[in-house]
Amino acid sequence: MELTKPLDALNISKGQSVLVEFKTGVQYQGRLETFDIHLNLVIDDAQELVEGNVKRKLGRMLIRGDQVKFILPFQK
Repeated sequence: MELTKPLDALNISKGQSVLVEFKTGVQYQGRLETFDIHLNLVIDDAQELVEGNVKRKLGRMLIRGDQVKFILPFQK
């Protein structure tokens, strides 16, 4: 599939596991439910990660887009 718009990669990732890193370096992993043009995200089954290990489980999480450093597909 050809990506023609910047948010196409996120559309493809809906319902899939993603890794989100904040500008502060904190990482969260969860299933991407939805997002908007400001990169505000809703992830389900969210977990905070420290050095790749689960620190705590958070459930559903709303992430403000201006805090996001990057978003990657997550593979366990």
